[in-house]
This record gives sequence, C-alpha cells and structure tokens, in this order.
Amino acid sequence: MSTHTAEAVICGAGIAGIATAYHLARRGVTDVVLVDERPPLSLTSDKSTECYRNWWPGPGDAMVAAMNRSIDLLEELARESGNVFGLNRRGYLYATADPARVPLLTRAAEEAEALGAGPVRVHAVAGEYRPAPPAGFEGQPTGADVITDRATIRQHFPYLTEETVAVLHARRCGWFSGQQLGMYLLERARDKGARLVAGRVEGLDTRGGRVHAVIVNGRRLETPRFVNAAGPLVGPVAALLGVELPVFCEKHAKVAFADDLGAMPRTAPMSIWIDPVRLPWSEEERRALAGEHARLLGELPPGVHGRPEGAGESPVVLLIWTYDVAPVPPTFPPTFDPAYPEVAIRGISRMVPAFARYFARLPRAVVDGGYYTKTRENRFLAGPLPVEGAFVCGALSGYGLMASNVAGELVAAHATGAALPPYAPAFALARYDDPAYAARLERWGDSGQL
Repeated sequence: MSTHTAEAVICGAGIAGIATAYHLARRGVTDVVLVDERPPLSLTSDKSTECYRNWWPGPGDAMVAAMNRSIDLLEELARESGNVFGLNRRGYLYATADPARVPLLTRAAEEAEALGAGPVRVHAVAGEYRPAPPAGFEGQPTGADVITDRATIRQHFPYLTEETVAVLHARRCGWFSGQQLGMYLLERARDKGARLVAGRVEGLDTRGGRVHAVIVNGRRLETPRFVNAAGPLVGPVAALLGVELPVFCEKHAKVAFADDLGAMPRTAPMSIWIDPVRLPWSEEERRALAGEHARLLGELPPGVHGRPEGAGESPVVLLIWTYDVAPVPPTFPPTFDPAYPEVAIRGISRMVPAFARYFARLPRAVVDGGYYTKTRENRFLAGPLPVEGAFVCGALSGYGLMASNVAGELVAAHATGAALPPYAPAFALARYDDPAYAARLERWGDSGQL
C-alpha cells in the first residue's frame, strides 16, 4: 500500500466522511484516506443535539424510507457494539395548548403512517398508551401515539404546562452519543485499512473529466475516487471540481446547563412545543427591550425544544430554538447572540413552566453550535458529481448524525457500482436536472426542519 495512492480519498472527517469510509470498507474499498485539518468529529459533528427520527414529511416517502434504513443501521451497530453509543428510543414529543392544532397532529400522524413511519394510535380516553423506557431501543413500538386525554397527558408528562391539550409521541426516535458512534465507525474503518491524514485538500487533478489525484498538503495522492464530505465547506470544495452545489448555510445554536432546579425530568423524551411563543417579560423588561431588541417582544415561531442530556447523575439539559434562519456564510469559530440562553429558557417555559424558576437568576450556560448546510428542500446530497469518480456526501443540515449511515451507504453503493435502493434518486444531485422536480420545488411545503 503506497502512501501516495489510495482507492478513495474523502475530504472531511466529520460524521459524514467517517460513515462513508466505514461503508466503503464494508463494500471492500479498504484503502481509504480521510483528509481533515481538524481532529475527527470536531467541526460540526460535535455540536449536534445527537437525536434521530423517522418522522419526516413528504412529498413522497423517500425521506422516511432513508431514515428508516439509517435507523436500521444504527440499531445494527448498537447490537454489535454492546450499544457503546447509548442508543435510546425515548421518542419525540410534540405538544400544543391550541385546540385548533389538535387536528394537525392527527393528520401529521396519518401522513407519517402512509409514508412508512409506523401506525397511528389515538388515545382519547385513558387506557392503552405505553410510555417509552428511558434507556434501550429493543421491543419498542413504531409510529405515533396521539394523546388528547388530558388525564393521560398529566399522568405521563406532568412537567408540561397544564394548558397542554394534546401531544403526539413519535416513537422511532430518540438520541445517542454522536462522538461514541463516530469513533466506533472510525475504528472499524481503520481496522479495514482506512487512514486519517491531517491536512487540507488544495486541489484535484480532473483531466479528461475524471478524478486522477487529490493534492493534499502540496503532495499528489493518486486515486480514482474522491468524496466531498466537507460539511459547511462542501460548496467551496465542490468548486475545486468546477461544480456548483445548490446549498446554503444557516447558523444554529444549542444551550446546555445544569438543571439544578429539576425543571425537566431526567426520563423525558425530546419535547417540542409546536405553538408560536410570546416570551414572558415583566413590564420593566419590556421597556428595556423596546429598542434594538423589540423583536423579542412579539410572537416568535414554533419549535422551541429540549431534552435531558447525559447518563447517571447528570443534571444537564439541552435547549434549542432557531428563530432566525437567515442564510449566512460559514465562519469559524461561529459567534452567537449573548441573549440566546435567556431567550431559549423563557421560550421553553411556555411548554415547561418550571423553567420560569430560572428567570430571576439565569444558570451558567454553555452555548455552542455550528452551521446547518442545506439544500432548498432540506434533503441531503449523496451520490455522484458531474466529474467521473467524484461524489458528494453533504447538505445533511441538522440531521447529520441520524442520516450519516444511510448517506454514507448510498455514496459507497454509487462508488462501487452496487445496486441502489429505490430512494437513491431523491438524494442525487441529478434530481435538479429533472423539470418535474424543479416544478415541485416551487410548491414544496414543510421541509421537516425542527
């Protein structure tokens, strides 16, 4: 094995690049070089909320089918590793205090069932609802439970506001340790021969319209395959091939702090408030905010969500609320609004009133995050580029950890000429060449972004 050749070179050692290396190795492509200037999993992969779900809207069933496959792979990896990355199946809990939104929850569950997410169970009276265990994933239901019986909601989710009129508990969902998963995949790929090179992809030799070599740290690395898995930098790396990708970046942050006052139970699922929110401010606070922060006095969008983090005696909670999704160029390290922790805490108090205990004295919080690199319709790119031997595994938005296995598997199948699953065209760059798809984009509705 020469240090100047490789069967495949992957730009980016985040979860997308590592998963691609793992799946290439599973298909017999073992001399794989992962190139990254930073340590593995350190640019955006370690900024995730580390959740997963098969709960996705249409059009079509491609997203649900792909995520079901990715979760299948996660479960296989959990079984073979002794669940070293702590996969659970606590679910996603969508909650509302607006009676007008209850039919929306039911319709969402029915649509998800039609797309392959699993059956709908409606609980209008106390009875058959089966809560999720805090750990493990085996033997749990799929689909969703729609609960409109308020006594059942109070029994199983007492931390929610008493104004809650309905919840939807999506079941093939949960979270895991992204770092542990990534390192497990990396070690398995290394066992097969994959190598990690610290450096920068500076150029590519694409004479005759195909990949011949990658220039890394000023040195030529001969290879017939190149995979662009550069995360937020997937666009600039594609430009080295003369390819323009239809992607953009949004800045997303999360808040982590020790919930020493016990606002959220340690056994709670990922909990999401689907109603718009007006932040609770005192009159004095409202006067102080009336100038440059006046936006925080009006109605903010739905979607504030949070979950407990860590095992054992960990008191940490994560809160996320992306109320500003303007496209931005990625810069590193990213900076965040100093007011974000307070806004997130006040926002989630609408769903979990006990968080109001922190208003008088805010906890010491850590804010981190990164960039969601997205396509217009928020579906990832996994497949060939218009240069022979070049592939992309990117635009994984805020769902890279949950989708990395199916995306990496797709790229590996394309790169080795293996049979492709029915959903593969939905994630190929070539979809944008289809006039029917372009027309569909103009009518696209819910992108599935939390």
